[in-house]
Amino acid sequence: MNIPDLRVDIGGLNLENPVMTASGTFGYAREFESYIDLNRLGGIIVKGLSLLPAKGNPPPRIVETACGMLNAIGLENVGIDAFLRDKLPFLARLRPPVIANIYGKTVDEYAQLAGRLESADAVKGIEVNISCPNVKQGGVVFGSDPRIAAEVVRAVRRKTTKHLMVKLSPNVTDITVIAQAAEDAGADSLSLINTITGMAVDLATRRPKLANITGGLSGPAIKPIALRMVWQTARVVKIPIIGVGGIMTAMDALAFLMVGATAVQIGTANFVSPTSTVEIIDGITAWLRQEGIDDVKKLIGTLKTD
Repeated sequence: MNIPDLRVDIGGLNLENPVMTASGTFGYAREFESYIDLNRLGGIIVKGLSLLPAKGNPPPRIVETACGMLNAIGLENVGIDAFLRDKLPFLARLRPPVIANIYGKTVDEYAQLAGRLESADAVKGIEVNISCPNVKQGGVVFGSDPRIAAEVVRAVRRKTTKHLMVKLSPNVTDITVIAQAAEDAGADSLSLINTITGMAVDLATRRPKLANITGGLSGPAIKPIALRMVWQTARVVKIPIIGVGGIMTAMDALAFLMVGATAVQIGTANFVSPTSTVEIIDGITAWLRQEGIDDVKKLIGTLKTD
């Protein structure tokens, strides 16, 4: 058979294939230029951006765990001004759509960032990280309260006409409630899941292995949880879902598509092998050909549960 059609549409944003990079694991893309052909990617999501440059947390900031890793980078980044001036010109020369991940400590900071990005033609979409504490709400994480999550999404929606993706936190009782709130507030798509809060202990020193004490768990260990949450969410929202969490191989990615994701993001795998993204694209193509499936969209949401 001919090469299968890998094109997908996530809420009006057309991707040549369903494989995207996960924010915080791929830098600003140039870091991977010598390893892969960046133009083969379905989409590029850059490291999370704040209004001002952020140094992040003190080291140690990464700890390897069984089947994954803990990170407490603290959202270190160059800030929106340096991104627009120094990073975006390179990204603008690439074919895949560029999506800017943003985070803030207040609703107004999110809105300001969206406003700054609105005039950047090379940025095709905005991914809103709502797994951050709201300093005006006593540190309540935006993504843990459907009312506050919706407030952020509405504020960003008012400032941008670009594709609006909302990244959901798994550290909640019911992720579908947050998903529906984001959809109702104007999100075009949802990405899930973000990392799960965890920690590691050094028995010799009797101290946490991370300077921040806790960090975000990612990698294969969280894939079963991510799959479950994507499946649950796909059943209650109408907008596309991008699956994230422990995707290391093409088989992992295909499972996310089967439970209802339209696309996927590759994160921790980039640290294990910088060529993971293109290997997963090739693997998806090979599996579809083997199964006689001529269009990847025919696989989405085909999980049998009865």
